[in-house]
Amino acid sequence: MPSPTPLPWSAFLADDPDLARAVTDRFAAHRHHVLATIRADGAPRLWGTEVRIVDGSLFLGAMLGTRRADDLRRDGRCALHAQPEDDGMELGDAKLTGRAREVLAAAVRARFLAEDGAGPATPFELFAVDLETVTLSQVHPDGDRLVLRTWRAGGGTTTVERH
Repeated sequence: MPSPTPLPWSAFLADDPDLARAVTDRFAAHRHHVLATIRADGAPRLWGTEVRIVDGSLFLGAMLGTRRADDLRRDGRCALHAQPEDDGMELGDAKLTGRAREVLAAAVRARFLAEDGAGPATPFELFAVDLETVTLSQVHPDGDRLVLRTWRAGGGTTTVERH
């Protein structure tokens, strides 16, 4: 089955606002998350990264000249995993797949910096991630079941429960 056409965060938010808010909360709960990129030889590579959702887009930053930026520029396919909770999964385990694209537009970069507060102290590279899938896995409060909600670009949201 071919990959769906990636859509911006704003499309996900419009399509399933409840799931989008829950996933936003998971990314906002911690500063650092895990990003998977594809190396030039095709192998996966993991990075610690910060995530910002600004003006309907999910952004990743990188210092100038990093391999992370090289990976994303060469092959934008990526996966992102929000840092999980320390105890349990009641609030959920959020992850997504998508395609990163470099953001060069000065106006978008300025809005990103304004939203980010002081912004980075050094020059940076900025990428927006368009989404293919977003999944939130939650353990039911009584611990007897796992609920997985998955949104797919152009395909809506499905829910699976495992006991």
